[in-house]
Amino acid sequence: MQIILVHPGLRQARTIHIGRRTLVGAALALLLLLASASGLLSYVTLRHALGGQFPFLEPWLPRLETARPLATRDEFLRQNIDALAVRLGEMQARLARLDALGERVATMAGLRLVDLGVLPAPGGRGGPAPADGGRPLTLDELSRAVDRTADEFAQQNGELSLLESELLYREVSARLVPSATPLADALVGSRFGARIDPFTGRRVAHEGLDFAAPVGAPILAAAAGVVVVAGRHPGYGNQIDIDHGNGLVTRYGHASKLDVVEGEIVKQGQKIAEVGSTGRSTGPHLHFEVRVDGVPRDPLPYLRAGMRAGPRDSGTPPLARAR
Repeated sequence: MQIILVHPGLRQARTIHIGRRTLVGAALALLLLLASASGLLSYVTLRHALGGQFPFLEPWLPRLETARPLATRDEFLRQNIDALAVRLGEMQARLARLDALGERVATMAGLRLVDLGVLPAPGGRGGPAPADGGRPLTLDELSRAVDRTADEFAQQNGELSLLESELLYREVSARLVPSATPLADALVGSRFGARIDPFTGRRVAHEGLDFAAPVGAPILAAAAGVVVVAGRHPGYGNQIDIDHGNGLVTRYGHASKLDVVEGEIVKQGQKIAEVGSTGRSTGPHLHFEVRVDGVPRDPLPYLRAGMRAGPRDSGTPPLARAR
């Protein structure tokens, strides 16, 4: 290849001869230069993305790198905030339903959350959607809403815990009160109060209830407690006393057989003895007493309270008939 150079400053034309090897070498040099420039540009871009400082590139690199990613990041954050806000709204709706459920359970149990020292459940939430779609929440507003919902969940947990404790206390207290009939299908022969003594014919105080029943009929604990007396007594015959706490004691007399011993813990409705006619008795029956701090009380109101409450897990049927 020949290149002829013609210029007014030159006295004569010049001819440059370029051989094939020279042309190939020039092409290779150009390619090497382009590859080096491309590698340098890639290095500079990577370092800048990783936090490198290149002041001489700042006029154009930020515009090339961040113009689109910033818009994409803002859109991504907005979408996630909106999604979290929707989930938060669903959680608040479920919380309101749980609060209402707790209030209904308390009402069915004859309780009020206000009486337990907590606030009443909030009302429901709803209404038509706004025409403009509403203003989206900011990140700070969403954070405060999450904190308020967490506080409401903590308050609800306290309410339900108090309600559970109150119901548990009532259940335990009910089982410690002699409200279960001590005999199945029992008939009351002699009631609490003044009566004519069958042995002396004199008017005396009868300190309990007499239940007519055949010998061997199972005698059941009217309430849960601890057996404090299980033995022989001149008047009561084979006698059992059960302590239910707070000075409340039930007494079972004239049994033919005792199935418990002193110190034993019994459940409400548990078989503790069998009907007999031991001691000062004219025939087979159960003499049942309720004493509070040693003072005899009429057992019938306690048993009637158990009848109104309904049968318990013990399966003891209600009092058949009183006369």
